[in-house]
Amino acid sequence: MNLRTHAFAGNPLRSKTPKSTDSFSPSSAFKSLKALIPSIPNHPAPSPDFKVLPFSKGRPLVFSSGGDASATPLWHLGWVSLSDCKALLNTRGVDLDENSLVYLGPKVEEDLVCWAVDVSSQEEHGVVLELTSRKLCFVELRTLMVAADWEDQRAMDELAIAGHARALLEWHKVSRFCGACGGSTVPKEAGRRKQCSNEACKKRVYPRVDPVVIMLVIDRENDRALLSRQARFVPRMWSCLAGFIEPGESLEEAVRRETWEETGIEVGEVVYHSSQPWPVGPSSMPCQLMLGFFAFAKTLDINVDKEELEDAQWHSREDVKKAVSFAEYRKAQRTAASKIEQMCKGVERSQSLSTDFNVESGELAPMFIPGPTAIAHHLISTWVDQGSGNVHSKQQPGVSLSNL
Repeated sequence: MNLRTHAFAGNPLRSKTPKSTDSFSPSSAFKSLKALIPSIPNHPAPSPDFKVLPFSKGRPLVFSSGGDASATPLWHLGWVSLSDCKALLNTRGVDLDENSLVYLGPKVEEDLVCWAVDVSSQEEHGVVLELTSRKLCFVELRTLMVAADWEDQRAMDELAIAGHARALLEWHKVSRFCGACGGSTVPKEAGRRKQCSNEACKKRVYPRVDPVVIMLVIDRENDRALLSRQARFVPRMWSCLAGFIEPGESLEEAVRRETWEETGIEVGEVVYHSSQPWPVGPSSMPCQLMLGFFAFAKTLDINVDKEELEDAQWHSREDVKKAVSFAEYRKAQRTAASKIEQMCKGVERSQSLSTDFNVESGELAPMFIPGPTAIAHHLISTWVDQGSGNVHSKQQPGVSLSNL
């Protein structure tokens, strides 16, 4: 699975940060935006132009292009023009101002600057209903992740843009007040940071990043991997252990502590694999960063912490290989894509995606692991393909994400 980057990484809007004097920079674009909004709709075409991606309750606006009956539907981000965005809100009695928008980045080759706006509070004004009537719909980011074609670079680029936008907008929602004095915060630098409005404080607040270690624990002697289940997982899915890093703790220490706390297994050697932004967690922690490791067990007896996990078991390489091979990730992707298409047509579907991870005979696969959009998939599949004796080096030519 030779992906250029993990899902949610490789955001094309963040490839380079323009200089402050550049018309595409956050400061220059914000000045243009502030001057432009009052003149809408009677304004000449700006350069660069502005496009806006609306969100509602953490869900980006998308549309679906079904194509012919045999093709998997494709979803795309539902960008709207700045004029349409203002008109849409104004017809519902809501004024658009420059501080409502968050800078995402430029598409220089298209003479375009991209922004995001949260319209959640305008639901009662009918904004969401109006967009839905245009065959656009707000969809959970996790559903978009499953529905994205991981071999289509455009799809992965759009997923990364949506993930970045969701993380920023959710951070704005949870950082409305200063942690130092309790004063209200106001957006600065086109929404890339905030500042306390209290003149005696003026504390600067930047988007937080919540680092999480995720590790595949390996029994080298018996050629097994430790996989776990949480109660919230869909049936039959197993994955890697994971946990948040605590203050004053190194990454390696976090791997060893979390493994011990959740399963009672002691870990020795810890080897880094790769990292992945993860904006699909709860809104209170919108900027998670998954840091992936291989961890080699020193003890083998499992003692599961039932408050953290539903179960944890050692699995042979053969069993894990079957789980990777049998799970029909493409079928799950098609199902999620079709679900989005139906939603954009105004038809809701409640089918569980777990029913799509079955073998070709139609029988349910006994177990499966997260799909290719999750770092857990690549930790597990790397071990399956290479063996525990070949995951020591941080620079491995055969790692499934070799270009990271």
